[in-house]
Amino acid sequence: MLKVQNLTKIYGTQKAVNDISFEAKQGEIVGFLGPNGAGKSTTMKIATCYLTATSGTVEVCGFDVQQSPMEARRNIGYLPEHNPLYLDMYVKEFLEFIGGIYGLKGQDLQRRIAEIIELLGLTLEYKKKIGQLSKGYRQRVGLAQALIHDPKVLILDEPTTGLDPNQLAEIRGVIRNIGREKTVIFSTHIMQEVEAICDRVIIINRGNIVKDTSLSSLQQAGKTMEEVFRDLTAN
Repeated sequence: MLKVQNLTKIYGTQKAVNDISFEAKQGEIVGFLGPNGAGKSTTMKIATCYLTATSGTVEVCGFDVQQSPMEARRNIGYLPEHNPLYLDMYVKEFLEFIGGIYGLKGQDLQRRIAEIIELLGLTLEYKKKIGQLSKGYRQRVGLAQALIHDPKVLILDEPTTGLDPNQLAEIRGVIRNIGREKTVIFSTHIMQEVEAICDRVIIINRGNIVKDTSLSSLQQAGKTMEEVFRDLTAN
């Protein structure tokens, strides 16, 4: 699970994240939403040990990300908004490299790579260099590296960027299946993605959480996700 408690991040005089708290449990897909500059990526970067909080705590599977960063990282799979890939590496070579970082070796590593390649529809692409792939397939490779070590918590920042409608449907299905066993934090600006994938929605605006509720509760209110989002983040 992921537990955020009284988290604050200050840049100079600006509070990017202002004393926010929430939890996400195993088997839950949480849509983490907000306009640009709201504090989403900052929160996710703190949770994945890329940034240090000004105050407050984040725990991943019981490990404090500041006090036990290596243990926390072993339990996190992260796909950042700007998907960092080694374009000169072949897909399988890249997954072997990432798997090795997490301590996977030999047959265990090869078996896991085969599982991930099939899961993400990379069977026809894994012998290509990453630089030869379309943007949509590069996103799949980014998701593959986030999953290679079978993490308990998956943090996805705009994971469907660049996917065509067929790829969108496939990746939605993958994320839904993953979400049955893992904790998934899913950030997107596409409200249809939220409605198709998420169990729960957290909306952040100007560093503050303005809504934290189940998707079904929002839908019962009689408004679309876009209307709810605009109402809560307009000012």
